[in-house]
Parts: sequence; structure tokens; C-alpha cells
Amino acid sequence: MTLTLAIVGRPNVGKSTLFNRLVGKRLALVDDQPGVTRDLREGAARLADLKFTVIDTAGLEEVTDDSLQGRMRRLTERAVDMADVCLFMIDARTGVTATDEVFADILRKRSAHVLLAANKGEGAAADAGVLEAYNLGLGEPIRMSAEHGEGLNDLYSQLQPLVDLHEQSLEDTDPEVDVDLDEDEDDLDAIPMPTNAKPMQVAVVGRPNAGKSTLINQIVGEDRLLTGPEAGITRDAISLRTDWNGTPMRIFDTAGMRKKAKVQEKLEKLSVSDGLRAVKFAEVVVVLLDAAIPFEQQDLRIADLAEREGRAVVLAINKWDVEEDKQAKLRDLKESFERLLPQLKGAPLITVSAKTGRGIDRLHDAIMRAYDVWNRRVTTAQLNRWLSGMLEAHPPPAPQGKRIKLRYMTQVKARPPGFVVMCSHPDKMPDSYNRYLVNGLRLDFDMPGTPIRIFMRGQNDANPYKGRKKAPPSKLRKHTSASRRNER
Repeated sequence: MTLTLAIVGRPNVGKSTLFNRLVGKRLALVDDQPGVTRDLREGAARLADLKFTVIDTAGLEEVTDDSLQGRMRRLTERAVDMADVCLFMIDARTGVTATDEVFADILRKRSAHVLLAANKGEGAAADAGVLEAYNLGLGEPIRMSAEHGEGLNDLYSQLQPLVDLHEQSLEDTDPEVDVDLDEDEDDLDAIPMPTNAKPMQVAVVGRPNAGKSTLINQIVGEDRLLTGPEAGITRDAISLRTDWNGTPMRIFDTAGMRKKAKVQEKLEKLSVSDGLRAVKFAEVVVVLLDAAIPFEQQDLRIADLAEREGRAVVLAINKWDVEEDKQAKLRDLKESFERLLPQLKGAPLITVSAKTGRGIDRLHDAIMRAYDVWNRRVTTAQLNRWLSGMLEAHPPPAPQGKRIKLRYMTQVKARPPGFVVMCSHPDKMPDSYNRYLVNGLRLDFDMPGTPIRIFMRGQNDANPYKGRKKAPPSKLRKHTSASRRNER
């Protein structure tokens, strides 16, 4: 376990900019307007030879009620309690405000180690603000510019002894984990199971206010993510590490995705693109639907996106606790699912209640089942026996009188399963016959719901000289005369 550094401060002092610089990626959204960050975001940071975990927090506000700002402040205070070191940032150009003084008193009481950073410290305009920072009583301020990378050497010099102290304290208490074992040869082709080093990547996506953050809080067992009745609270794609029923997972909470025509603000566009990136890096995608208005056009687009990206898909119907006629509703949902999403035929459809926790265990089992199918492999012998039976039942068509011969089939990849069929005239194979083969694979090899890719490739075994350029007559005469001389 590495040292944890929480970056705290008022809104718009540059916390997310410093977070991005420490992790070396643009993970957190950055904008000129204050209050962009709302959730806690963790990242693996590196500063020269120091490795630690950094937490980006929401801007501290002097609000203690149950409003959105009040819930954001409580979440930030939880991050302060969790972190080993707090980096308190102020705006050197603005100087020390009354709000900064209040939060400095709070940090002195709640955190054992507090570092003070005067950000936006480039230029003479920040000199007065850096001098004022001494009045906070948190030691010598680090004059820095997160935007331009200035002051990181001073941050390193103050962090290094704290990292060494943290590592020393863990030597006696840290349990032995990740023990290497000899791998059995019989298990070389087995499905790779998630480990603490490589946890399963699960993304939860859906429309705004479907209950994604509430569901993840229920899975984790604590209020790690900001929730509420307002739509669009989550803005970043937040990842959380957890051990869910014995399965190591990294779960991504994404921003709600509205129709493209309704997304006008720059900030929401950044949020949606962040969610799309989470889908591309996930292994299993949970599409969360609202039981009151399921299978809206945007829900179908999101599910289709996950299928096109080649991810294992699980559909979860949230807010099931408020449904009255559950049996009739479930029949309607299954009928709509088969009719509107035929490309995901057989994918798990689970009813859950993120608020009460009902159905959470069934959702875990569905995710594990989808992950198992997503990694499935079929031997070439099994595939070719199956292919001969499919050809006898329904031979391929003969477009323009040219008969298409399917010679053999093999699986070339998994995650998702991909197959290659060697055939004649692959460019003339209709999509309907591809769908016939895909549906047969789903049914006969128990691969429901997962994306299946079939690639048709030509095999030119009729004429070995087809496609070669004909030699010019002059070279042909020389070759013939040379052959005659050799015979003599």
C-alpha cells in the first residue's frame, strides 16, 4: 500500500490540474469555471522516484446542509480522513481568503500531515499571496504552478521524508500478498481470472439519474460517490477498487449520457467523452436502465456502443423496488429486449434496486457469467464438425450463379470471441448468412449475449499461378535459349 495524498482547497485553485500532472495523464476534467470536480478521483502518481496515490477532491465550500455543495464538502472531508497526507492549495494571485483560514483550521485538526501549496505562483503578481500563506500556520508554502510544472522539486523535497516514514511503518504490519505459485500445464488455456494485480474492469453506463452512483455505493458498501435526486451529478468517469464477493474489480462510474443533440455545454461534452473512454477500457459493461422508462432511444444507443466496442454486456433494470406488478413488467421488458436489441440476444437481464440492495448478488453472478462467455474458446475440431452440420441444414447462397464454398473454420481470438472462415468468394457472402452462423454459435456453444466476430477470408487453391505477372517475351526467349544450352 502506497502513501495517499489528498489535494484539497477552494474551488478553481488548480487541484485537478496538479492531479493530472502528477498522474501523467489528463484523467480529471479541467475548465475555467469553478466547481467542475464533484467526486473523489484516485490515480497512481509519480514524482521523480516517488510513487504514491493521489486523490483529487471537490472544492471546499462553507456549506454544511444537505445541498449539493454540502454533500460535496462531506465527501471531501472523508477524503481528508482517508489520506495519509493532505496538500492544501490556495490561489497565490488571490491571496489568503477567510474561507482558506477556516479550512486551514479544519485540516490542522483532522490530518496528521498537511502541506501548503500556493498555486498560480508564476510572475510577480503572486508574491504577496505567497507571503500571506505563512499566516495560515501550516509551515513554509510551496510556490508552484501546476499549469506550467513549476515548484515540483519543492513538493518532492517535502514529500520524500513522508513517503519513507510511511513505508517504514508498513514493514511490520503489511501482510504478504500476491504470492507466486507454479502454474499447472493443464490450466494454461483456462479463462484468466481477475487478481488484485489485474482486477476485472467493469463500467456502469446509462442515462442521467438512472442510479449508477447509488448502485456502485451499494456494491462498495460505503458512500464513496456523490448521489442525490438531481440529474447529472457525476461528471468524471470515477474508478473504484473493490473486492465484490471475492472478485477483485475496478468499477467505473460514468456520467449520464444524453442524446447528442441535447449536449450543448462544453463541460457535459467532456463528461460524455470521459464515459465513452471508460467503455473502451472496460471488460464488462453494465447498462443501467430506469424501470419506469426502460429502453429509451439513448439506452439502445449505449448498449449498441458497448456491443460494437466488443465488450461483454449486462443489462440491469434499476428502481425495481417501486414497481407494483413485477411479473407483467418483467415479461414486457424481456419482449422489448429481444425485439429492440437482437445483437445482444441472450445477454443477462437483471432487476436490481440500488437503493435497497436487492438483486446485487444476482448482478454479480451475471457479470461473472458474461465475463466467462467473453473469454470462451472453442477448438478447431469442434468448430468444423459444427460447421458441416450448419452447411447441411442451410447451405450458403450462390449469388450470380457463383457457389460459395466454406472450407474450414477456426477461432483466432477471444475477448470477444472471433472466428475466421476460409471460403471462396468472401466478398459475396451476404450478411444474413453471417447472422445465421453467429446465432448458431450462440446457441450450440453456449455463448449468449457476448459480441461474436466472424471474418470471411478467401483461399486461392485452384490456380497457384493466378495473380502473377506474365514475363515479357524478350525475357521468355532468353530463358528458353539458356535452358537449351544447359541441356546440351
